[in-house]
Amino acid sequence: MESEWPRESLVAAAQGGDADAIAALVSGSHPHVQRFARSLCASPEDAEDSAQEALIILYRKIGTLRATGALASWMFRIVRNECLRRAKRALRGDDLAASGAMVSAEDDALERLEARRVAAAIAGLPADQRRVLIMRDIQGYPGRAVADALGLSPAAMKSRLHRARATVRAFLTDPDVC
Repeated sequence: MESEWPRESLVAAAQGGDADAIAALVSGSHPHVQRFARSLCASPEDAEDSAQEALIILYRKIGTLRATGALASWMFRIVRNECLRRAKRALRGDDLAASGAMVSAEDDALERLEARRVAAAIAGLPADQRRVLIMRDIQGYPGRAVADALGLSPAAMKSRLHRARATVRAFLTDPDVC
């Protein structure tokens, strides 16, 4: 049976600065945060790093949570943002390593704008397509490795990758989407 999120009374005590409540809140949230990260991030390593970062943010900023009943949605947003940040960094790192030339400020601004649009398009994908796309196209894993890591047949992996690429392409070519 799946465990529940920590009670609102525990969240309220943690918001008030009770050190024991904060520790209990972080440990009680850990399995849920890990599950979020595994469903959102492209690799197990990114998922683990994102979960840890989210728990650190929870520990440091629990006092900023406005509604005690909003813990799950708050943590989901933190994990999602961490996974996206890691995917963007991987994308940027590949681009920066490939180009040895100096980049103008205008080109840099355009690249960042385009990276945001790409990241938004990827973030809008269903989780199964997003994982395949990130692992295959951003992280560069071979198709067989992606299929094996996600427990898919090679044909299912290729199908999800094709749908993900088509969806991202449509998002990027639609002039109404900014």
